[in-house]
Amino acid sequence: MRLRYLLIALVTLLLAVCSCSDDDSFTTSRSNLLYFSMDTVKLDTVFSNVPTHTKSFWVYNHSGDGIRCANIRLEHGNQTGFRVNVDGTYLGPTNGYQINQVEIRNKDSIRVFVELTSSTTFKETPQLLQDNLLFSLESGVQQRVNLKAYSWDATLVVDYLKISRDTLLSTTKPLVVYKGIVVEEGATLTIGAGTTIYFHNDAGIDVFGRLVCNGTPEANVILRGDRIDRMFDYLPYDNVSGQWQGIRINESSYDNVLQYTDIHSTYNGISIDSCDIERSTLQMVNSTVHNCQGYGILANHCQTSFVNCQITNTLCDCMSVVGGKTTINGCTLAQFYPFDSNRGVALRFSSNPYPLVDFLCQNSLITGYADDEMMAEKVDSVDFHFLFKHCIIRTPVITTDDSLYFENVIFEDIEDTISSGRKHFMKIDIDKQQYDFHLDSLSCAIGKADAVTSMPLDRDGNMRDNEPDIGCFEFRKQQKP
Repeated sequence: MRLRYLLIALVTLLLAVCSCSDDDSFTTSRSNLLYFSMDTVKLDTVFSNVPTHTKSFWVYNHSGDGIRCANIRLEHGNQTGFRVNVDGTYLGPTNGYQINQVEIRNKDSIRVFVELTSSTTFKETPQLLQDNLLFSLESGVQQRVNLKAYSWDATLVVDYLKISRDTLLSTTKPLVVYKGIVVEEGATLTIGAGTTIYFHNDAGIDVFGRLVCNGTPEANVILRGDRIDRMFDYLPYDNVSGQWQGIRINESSYDNVLQYTDIHSTYNGISIDSCDIERSTLQMVNSTVHNCQGYGILANHCQTSFVNCQITNTLCDCMSVVGGKTTINGCTLAQFYPFDSNRGVALRFSSNPYPLVDFLCQNSLITGYADDEMMAEKVDSVDFHFLFKHCIIRTPVITTDDSLYFENVIFEDIEDTISSGRKHFMKIDIDKQQYDFHLDSLSCAIGKADAVTSMPLDRDGNMRDNEPDIGCFEFRKQQKP
């Protein structure tokens, strides 16, 4: 019996030795190679002197035997700004930006992490920056993974930018704001044509004084988030909502003007505090608010005007008007927010808790995914005055009793649930989050605006013809059926 147990123990030991021998053997054959989950690590475009987010890739050994890397190093050492961590070891100055004798057993893998802080390039345009991570195998074979990015010089504002006197911001160089811009009472901030401001996650514009954005058709003012890399290959962070905090117009602020301005991928696009409705708080002309994680426009008991504006894709309502005085002419309000099915509507107007003294909407397209993209909230005994003229609205047909509030309005067929409001537009691609709200040839908005009250130019600055179109974009005349 003892001999039997001894034989079993001996066989077990031999198997264990053989197993350890297989696992611990390392080849020097030049045909045995490593495999990488990617051969190029792309960090897209980055701002100079700003640390990037981390990317990673895997290094696999499927060769059938162990592989030992005599050396793993950055080809250019510390000269390019790339930072690498190999399987828990940082390639830094203490180890000469390299690591030696890295063992990757058969059917095993290691993970490599890559970051970058690039130096100033002193160039106006993004400059190519690259390095190679070299894997020198014990066999003498050298394999490499390319590290690649474009470095773009920017002006960095790391503290609050406080505007205490009249100030003009006008630059073609990117301006990156980390904490926010505060326009103090009595001061005017003017943002010149072609200026792009990149806001960090917690930053936005807080207006106590006055904000003026003087974009042009050829050079819009652009207000956006500072992530210029990608969440996925097909999805830039610039297409993801909630990247920055948006614009807040406080009670003391009046006579704000935004023209040819593009505001996108923010939390609330523009929120306005309650104030004196006998003074203009905001005039917004030929501008865009798109892809917000909150409201596009939230106007509380104020006087506002929107002409040739695109206000689209928001988690809450695209436009919510609570009391006050508002005029809308030639606008596109479209609700196709892709990140949450529990989204708001394209347009909501209310007399709760403030009286809706005057609400006029003309030549505008109000549509989206839902059967009803317009909500009116009335409180008894509180002023609730509104009028729609020459509009297309995706809402159930209004009853005869309400006909005094709607003149020459087209109510969309809500039975058409497949195409919904998408049929109006050039592109509604929810999978890739790509949208083009220019009119498609199938849209019934073509030629339906009022020639008398329609604006002479559209959102792009193009002339409207004698039979203008509903919405902010004019379908090109040479394309009209």
